[in-house]
Amino acid sequence: MNDAEMEQIYDKFSGAVYRAAFAYCKNSADAEDITQETFIKRFQSNIDFRDEKAEKAWLMKVTANRCRDMFRSPRYRFMYHSVPLEEAGLIYETPEESAVFRTVMELPPKYRIAVHLYYYEGYSVAETAEITGKSETAVQTQLYRARKMLKKALGEEMYL
Repeated sequence: MNDAEMEQIYDKFSGAVYRAAFAYCKNSADAEDITQETFIKRFQSNIDFRDEKAEKAWLMKVTANRCRDMFRSPRYRFMYHSVPLEEAGLIYETPEESAVFRTVMELPPKYRIAVHLYYYEGYSVAETAEITGKSETAVQTQLYRARKMLKKALGEEMYL
């Protein structure tokens, strides 16, 4: 793989990988590290993907695995720090989207990543299950519970 191909792949998928990592770990520095690690793994692998969707799914799965590995590390067992959302560099189109995103970011990690992949990245339940390594039933349950938590946190008018 030459530099131009690597740059094209990075430009195409880096935003989605970063957003998924940030949704999982809620920390821009860690999200950037995970994004770099994900692309290093991609560029070191010799996998030929059948299409862009398969490549993006592979990158999302690697990102989710890297995030889980990070939370298992001794560093995170003893020292967890988050960057305020204002410093994350994420842009919202409306105040409602900002409120919804902030509320999503307050969900526990297992719900947050399911919501991010399903709603923000547009993956199906089956694809989300494959990426996260969970069963489809587990993903459906996580999405159901997350929607219930969001409904409670945002109120009926925001949930519609």
